[in-house]
Amino acid sequence: MKILVVTVGKVRGPLIESVQEYEKRASRYWKIEFISVAQESARSISPEKVKEAEASRILSKVPLQFELIALTREGEGITSLGLSEFLDKRLMDALPGIGFIIGGAFGLGDAVLCRARHHLSLSDMTLPHEMARLVLAEQLYRAGTILRGEPYHKG
Repeated sequence: MKILVVTVGKVRGPLIESVQEYEKRASRYWKIEFISVAQESARSISPEKVKEAEASRILSKVPLQFELIALTREGEGITSLGLSEFLDKRLMDALPGIGFIIGGAFGLGDAVLCRARHHLSLSDMTLPHEMARLVLAEQLYRAGTILRGEPYHKG
């Protein structure tokens, strides 16, 4: 099973090294690809049009047979153990892949939200996309260690 993480916007600033480290760690456990799509400029269009344009870019990167998981503040909370079980079930179901989607400044467009089979939350608080990508990468790494019975996860 392949895991695809699609994010609106590139990681910049002080989180670059941490994001790269956890993405590298996660890739030890999963066939995984991280893709960034361009942010839409909100200078001359409405937030809805921004989300619509970004949604089109996002969906163009995700194969139709992949199960989509939208990461939204309004989504269902999940524990680290719950995420590992979620991923393990998909492995057992022999899915071709799953796609985690992290939106831009205005969130995710309706086209992504409607296609997503699950809406998950990383936090009740709003996170910048760089922070959300870091949290997701670390949780994918943690899920891998949980499934292999490695000592990283203490919770």
